[in-house]
Amino acid sequence: MTETQSFAEELAARDLPAVGVWNRLEGRPRTVGFDRALRAEVRDPLWMLTRQWQLGEFRGTDAGSPVTVTYAVSPSRPTRFQPPDGPPQDLSVDRPLETVAERRLPPLAFGTPGTEKIGFDLRLAIGRQWFKLMAAQPLLLGNLLGFKDAYLKRYPIALPDPGNADDVAKLAHPEVWSMMQTVAGRRMDGHLFYLHLKGGGNAEDGTGLLGALQSALLRKLGARLVKWYEKLIDRPVAKPTDATWDPSRFEHRFSVAAGAKGGGEKKLSAEEYPGGTLEWHAFSVDPPHPVGGTKPPEPTLTRTVFPAPVRYSGMPLPRWWAQEDGKTNFAAVRPDSTDLARLIFLEFALVFSNDWYQVPCDLPAGTLAKIQGLVVTDVFGEKQWITPAGTGRDEDWRRWSMFTLDTIGTADVRADTDLLLPPSVPKVAEGPALEEVLLIRDETATLVWGIEQTITTPVGEPRRGSEAAAEVVAFRQRLHDATAAAEEDPPRAPITYVAMNSVPEHWIPFIPVHAPGDNREIRLQRAAMPSVVDQAPVKPRTSLLRVGLDERLPAEKAQYFVNEEEVPQAGTRLSVAYNRTRWRDGRVVVWLSARRGVGRGEGSSGLAFDQLVDTPLPPTP
Repeated sequence: MTETQSFAEELAARDLPAVGVWNRLEGRPRTVGFDRALRAEVRDPLWMLTRQWQLGEFRGTDAGSPVTVTYAVSPSRPTRFQPPDGPPQDLSVDRPLETVAERRLPPLAFGTPGTEKIGFDLRLAIGRQWFKLMAAQPLLLGNLLGFKDAYLKRYPIALPDPGNADDVAKLAHPEVWSMMQTVAGRRMDGHLFYLHLKGGGNAEDGTGLLGALQSALLRKLGARLVKWYEKLIDRPVAKPTDATWDPSRFEHRFSVAAGAKGGGEKKLSAEEYPGGTLEWHAFSVDPPHPVGGTKPPEPTLTRTVFPAPVRYSGMPLPRWWAQEDGKTNFAAVRPDSTDLARLIFLEFALVFSNDWYQVPCDLPAGTLAKIQGLVVTDVFGEKQWITPAGTGRDEDWRRWSMFTLDTIGTADVRADTDLLLPPSVPKVAEGPALEEVLLIRDETATLVWGIEQTITTPVGEPRRGSEAAAEVVAFRQRLHDATAAAEEDPPRAPITYVAMNSVPEHWIPFIPVHAPGDNREIRLQRAAMPSVVDQAPVKPRTSLLRVGLDERLPAEKAQYFVNEEEVPQAGTRLSVAYNRTRWRDGRVVVWLSARRGVGRGEGSSGLAFDQLVDTPLPPTP
């Protein structure tokens, strides 16, 4: 290195990094027992000096220990949020980021347009809350029964009709049927009333009320009811543009943006967030697609602190006569020669641990912090300017860093060294799974099956998908047998040709198809199996697999496709459940979310084609 070259320039000009190797000197007794070796016997003063020299206790370094550290941090809060298919919006500070990123609408109706009503637990809760609001008003007590009858007639809960195909799920399950018999004609459908109010209607519409004071009071109560329900369960602002769940990839996708120094912004995108715990590593820097509308960063914080040596349990002590704590035994770790992460950890823990110092730096949660500078002052008064370890080009294979964000794409840009503390919560209470779908590969049938292991009944209770499907089949079979009882049974041959056997109705098939314009790439398309009763196509009972079935879409757009790589050989597990947590101000937040997990391997449905089976005997009269 010449005199005009700096150390940083020389370091950057290397083609290959230099790797230093140090050996740790440890005693190795020649006998079976370790008693004498552990005594650390003293032979004579010369032996003691020799041992200290051998262990490097006399070795001096031309360096000073750090005394103070001065750093400057520029924090910036993410203030904008953007779903994948919607416009940007302000990021609210009164709820965690998990809520905004994961929330989805509670399913309250199936079919087009909502012909099959479900979610009667929420419908009844809204109606009960409305009657409680009216009962608390002295002005309405005189004619409260008349008001209730008017609302029950205008927003009724009808008894299921056996002749209506949309009511089969309410009639097949005994618990649901009992519940519907109890509330039909006696309780109010609060969700219909809520939709009426959200659509611009008045609370007194259809009740026959003429008093101005009562009408004004009911309108105020209607506004309170809407506010109460929307606060009860956090939901997307608009559907479907505000939803972050990507059904073709089984992941949440969204972006947040924070203001940067100089009037710019930094956009962070979460491209593969499966749900659950939202941490910094779910985000990547997305510079080509700005969001806009961010607020400027907060003022730069400058602090001077005292560094402290790193200490941890089982840390090797620098003195020969000091004994380490035996509770943490790093010698018991047996890494393989290819286990680089464990080898690096052991080398740090056993060789370089006493070379590290830690500096306290308190940052509020929900900030994107950038270290503007860090100066270390040692015992000799020398000042050293410390640069981040991860600086350089983002695509440089020699760059090493921790707790930093990568940049999307392969462009030759500078590495981002900011520290992200997302506005999340440390603990979220997850309720029981209302929906659970297991996607498995069936190599025998060359299909992927979406097994609805848990479905939500019309009254909002979770139930095994196999039990619910069996009850629906049994109910429809009874109706079919009653219809076909009058028909004459024709003569049958001893054997019957079966083109295809049946599978349980909670098994939804996904068939492989070619991607548009590509003869090699494969996608998985949702299909339908014929019912064992009347050969009608079986539709899913979970919102996870009903994508496109409950919306007014053309037939080609109602098709549902899943990327083939999203269902590996191990399978994929999807679940929907309510989540509950407390925010910083103590406010309780509840939202419905979907999560993705690992499956349990391949499976077989037993699907077979072109079979000859014995003809079943006709039922005896």
